[in-house]
Amino acid sequence: MKKFDQRIYLYVALAGILLVVGLAVFYALTPVSKSDSVEYVYIDTDDTQDSVLAKIQPLASTAGMAGLSTLIRHSSYAQNIRTGRYAIEPGNGAVTVFRRLKNGQQTSMSLTIPEVRTMDRMAAYLGQKLMLDSATIIGALTNEETCRMLGYDTCTVSALFVPNTYDVYWNMSIEALLERMQKEHDRFWKGEREQKAAQRQLTPVEVCTLASIVDEETANNGEKPMIAGMYLNRLKEQMPLQADPTIKFALKQFELKRIYQKLLQTESPYNTYVNVGLPPGPIKVASIKGIDAVLNAVDHDYLYMCAKEDFSGTHNFARTYQEHLKNAARYTKALNERGIK
Repeated sequence: MKKFDQRIYLYVALAGILLVVGLAVFYALTPVSKSDSVEYVYIDTDDTQDSVLAKIQPLASTAGMAGLSTLIRHSSYAQNIRTGRYAIEPGNGAVTVFRRLKNGQQTSMSLTIPEVRTMDRMAAYLGQKLMLDSATIIGALTNEETCRMLGYDTCTVSALFVPNTYDVYWNMSIEALLERMQKEHDRFWKGEREQKAAQRQLTPVEVCTLASIVDEETANNGEKPMIAGMYLNRLKEQMPLQADPTIKFALKQFELKRIYQKLLQTESPYNTYVNVGLPPGPIKVASIKGIDAVLNAVDHDYLYMCAKEDFSGTHNFARTYQEHLKNAARYTKALNERGIK
């Protein structure tokens, strides 16, 4: 009888062990995500064990969350939280997700550099996309020493950015971001573009500066090489570029529809009506189309241009000032007829 009782206790204990193991396996292997698509969790520098779990909670199934929570709370994770962007894929069990978080196995992301007009707008954009805050980014982009180390100054640093899409990590530091942008810049320019710039006796920064003006003059990529050619002619003749977009940049009034005579006397190194040559730096992050338009500018003898009166976004070009005045009169008449001020 005693031996029979011992067997019962043994079976009960074994059943208990199997139940615990079974539950552990169930919770460990049950998919964490309740979604059929990949979800992402962003872990920041100020996150704690509890805040990490709170971020995962809305994405997780009940069983998956229970398993992950158990693993996290019964480990040293609280003392080893790693920042980053972590993927929670359909079918990933608690063990897989836990290991990913604990080992810092984050997932990269696509970052598209925008063609913004100012560096504070660049900082605001990047601050929304990356773990970095905008204050840190603009602090670096307006720091003379930081810009100098990269080969720029605070007026030309926008030429660092090439508006492409890059594979990066969400938690990259400001140093890593700037280093990556410099590598991509060098890769973009190396070879044919660098050679074409040298043939035109321009540096990459100067090309970007002129390209930024061309970009602001038209959204018509097909016409950009013509406009670039006109401005290159003016530079050769040592004529002021007289580019309206530089007035808008100087005033930081990008919404202006018309540039009146009084605005042409704006005191600014960016005013290309009173200053000969290129402005101190780009008036936006130059587009690749704009850059290539300068490098492959059309060779012609036009020195003037004016927006077409049909508001097509293209221009009438002229060789002489008299021709230009006629084109300008037609455009002014069209503006007045439409009540554009």
